[in-house]
Amino acid sequence: MRSSPEQSPSTLRWDGGIDGCLWLLDQTLLPTEVREIECRSVDDVWNAIKRLSVRGAPAIGCAAAYGVVVGLHGMEHVPSADFAARLTDVCDYLASSRPTAVNLFWALDRMRRVAAELPADTNSSDRLARLLAEAHAITREDREMCAAIGRHGAALVPDGAGILTHCNAGGLATAGDGTALSVIFAAAAAGKRVRAYADETRPLLQGARLTAWELAQRSIPVTLICDSMAAIVMREGRVQLVVTGADRIAGNGDAANKIGTYSVALLAKAHGIPFYIAAPSSTFDLALASGAEIPIEERDSSEITHGFGRQTAPAGIDVYNPAFDVTPAELITGIITERGVIAPVTADNVRAMIGGAR
Repeated sequence: MRSSPEQSPSTLRWDGGIDGCLWLLDQTLLPTEVREIECRSVDDVWNAIKRLSVRGAPAIGCAAAYGVVVGLHGMEHVPSADFAARLTDVCDYLASSRPTAVNLFWALDRMRRVAAELPADTNSSDRLARLLAEAHAITREDREMCAAIGRHGAALVPDGAGILTHCNAGGLATAGDGTALSVIFAAAAAGKRVRAYADETRPLLQGARLTAWELAQRSIPVTLICDSMAAIVMREGRVQLVVTGADRIAGNGDAANKIGTYSVALLAKAHGIPFYIAAPSSTFDLALASGAEIPIEERDSSEITHGFGRQTAPAGIDVYNPAFDVTPAELITGIITERGVIAPVTADNVRAMIGGAR
């Protein structure tokens, strides 16, 4: 683990060749400390995903892809059958870290497929090199998708707009400029005057700790609000559109995102404000007919009762702590993807835009 006080490090980066390591920005320490974690084992990567040192569906996918390479260290000269068995174990283990973010499974499936398609006589060292190249490709493509999402989304932003966002869907959640925040960054780069409103996003405060920090780092005007203030800033006319990310989108357009997103969508509908989801094609799970089939992660009760180490609830109290909720497609004005904007959000339109992408 090392600090980088002079310049903020990237969300994730690979250092070295097939025997190299993955460096992750430890997002649990932001905004007060900027520090990287060195991941030299698959356990390091699994734990970083599980404890939210790296979070955001696209970033989790990229980290998992590199985690496969890390997990295969020392396998360069073993028989191909042993290499394949270890690859299966590593992918299965990483898949158990978090259940909702579909990019995790998409990236692992892609790594499995690359290995399976190699000629049978490929030696293990070359297999590992090919897997590292695929992890690099996944990361590079994510940066490109973020840029394209920003371009498509910026066209939807009126000059002078107030933009409400929930949780963090910026560069900290991806390998690039983010999904929801890429829309804001691209609009600002196009010369539009924008102000972001960041929900603090309880219980782990990703909006307060991460989104507000990231926007301030990029000199985007940002106002931090409590989650419960979303309705009043809408009623006061401060917000002209809402843009959030997503961790999994079903075939009909229902979208799972950080808990509280559904509430924001309902408020936007009540106030006649457009509500957009920004997500790459890799976040769609067309095998699921609706959001009712999306698995929702439930996290430890201590995140609510002992937030950031201080007890704020009676001992022994019952706690319900789902990490995500599902926003129905009918509340979503459009889904901004790297391919274009899906609007209206229907199963047919999702299939027309995304079908075959995964």
